[in-house]
Amino acid sequence: MKNNNEVKLILKKNPSGLTITDLVKKSKLSRSTIRNMLSRLEGAGEIHFTKIGMAKIYNFKKNKK
Repeated sequence: MKNNNEVKLILKKNPSGLTITDLVKKSKLSRSTIRNMLSRLEGAGEIHFTKIGMAKIYNFKKNKK
């Protein structure tokens, strides 16, 4: 899915993480579309989030080797 890959690429380019609002601004996709994509990526174990106050910062999980 093109949009899914776009979100992954944006997150990879921002290793410190991004909020949903940041992802919406950078991708030009709707908030609900971003949220659905993040839910799928999180369910697949590809990303995680850190809660800071009311905000969630999303980023890729680091590979353990």
